[in-house]
Amino acid sequence: MLHPTRFRTTADEPGRRLLVLAICCVSAAVVVMDISIVNVALPSIRRDLHASVSGLQWTVDAYTLVLAAFLVPAGSTADRVGRRRVFQIGLAAFGIGSLLCGLAPSVGWLVAARVVQAVGGTMLNPVAMAIVATAFPEPADRARAIGVFGATTGLALALGPVLGGLLVDAFGWHAVFWVNVPVVAAAIGCAALFVPESRAPRPRRFDPAGQALVVVVLGCVVYAVIESRRLGWTSPVILGLLVVAALGVLGVLRHEPRRTDPLLELRLFRSVPFGSAILMTFFALCGFGAFLFVTTLYLQEVRGMSAPAAGLCLLPVGALTVVLSPLTGRLVGARGPRLPLVVAGSALALGALASLRLGPATPLPAVLVTFLLFGVFLGAVNPPITNTAVSGMPRSMAGVAASLASAGRQSGTTLGVAIAGMIMGPALTRGGTAFTAAERGVWWLVAGLGVCVVALGLLATGRRALESADRTAALFDDLDGRP
Repeated sequence: MLHPTRFRTTADEPGRRLLVLAICCVSAAVVVMDISIVNVALPSIRRDLHASVSGLQWTVDAYTLVLAAFLVPAGSTADRVGRRRVFQIGLAAFGIGSLLCGLAPSVGWLVAARVVQAVGGTMLNPVAMAIVATAFPEPADRARAIGVFGATTGLALALGPVLGGLLVDAFGWHAVFWVNVPVVAAAIGCAALFVPESRAPRPRRFDPAGQALVVVVLGCVVYAVIESRRLGWTSPVILGLLVVAALGVLGVLRHEPRRTDPLLELRLFRSVPFGSAILMTFFALCGFGAFLFVTTLYLQEVRGMSAPAAGLCLLPVGALTVVLSPLTGRLVGARGPRLPLVVAGSALALGALASLRLGPATPLPAVLVTFLLFGVFLGAVNPPITNTAVSGMPRSMAGVAASLASAGRQSGTTLGVAIAGMIMGPALTRGGTAFTAAERGVWWLVAGLGVCVVALGLLATGRRALESADRTAALFDDLDGRP
């Protein structure tokens, strides 16, 4: 009988590291793609399952909300019990959830299946990033590897609507979920063969109280934003949810510093680059989540395009991501993240301002040129943000740091969809000029988020910011076994 270890090369061989990178990239890509691939299927889901606007929002946000809420404990659990083990369990759960999504007979069942899918996803993206960071210990190699990882996840986010449109047209909306099953099955086998097991030098204890507080805060905020259109901001339910969320934040700030191993290691935020990276990824993905949610509905409901045509219109975003992300990764490794961050934030703001002029009769070339700006943004934003979040962090905190960065990404996407739906309101289903008039509020929001990314990018790359990162890393030297 053949034993898996026969296929493994030594840890120092470049080929082994590239295989590990490829496996992690593919696995993380299916998780990220399921954030965007479902957007192009929303009109079909609405017609087939008779879903309301809030039902469509929950179809997207139930997934990203669970990802955001449980990414941090998934990363710390992987640091404790083994990153490869948690990685494989996550793949299996994600595959089962994907299968159930395709079988869902109603929106309620679909949202529940998306939760199962997301539980598996929480064990993939941050753990994969930690595996990559561990496999490439040299800073320059790690920056390039993280650039490839960021390019892959960014490409998956951008190409999700393209692949989704083709699958919906050929096989129906169920296929956007079923396509994950063979991919994760292959990834489970490859992980067993080639991915080395790794753990943090000092395992962290679980923090159930901290986890409960995080779930309460995120759940209350997202529920309040999504349901505010139906209930109104002055509704006792909405006001009560916001009060509970505020109390939850205070609880986190009071509880976490008292624990030896907190769920949210607040000391990491003493590093200006790390804290800025979390905010940047939140703002960036909030803007891109709103863009995808509104744009896929605009193309199909306002312009009357088919699902494949709408997906192909977003191909410029994916094409630029393919071209720019590797170049950005090399630029970050050679000269640092400042320039890519400024370019990314500027492109997001300019894309949003250009979108203010889009209407039902806007010539398609003008629409595609506008989408190019969002492609520049996505191609330039992931490598520098990811590198800023992980670089300089101690080895013992690799999983926690990576999962906090991913949690910021998913939280941003969740709120981007929720806020976009809230701003659009009934116009989401009316189409025509009512839709394009309402979406201007979304574009002004996205433009402001782009400006925030530029400002934080400049802040995070200054001399004092880098000094704060060194001081923060020194706080954890004893955990890494260094004097």
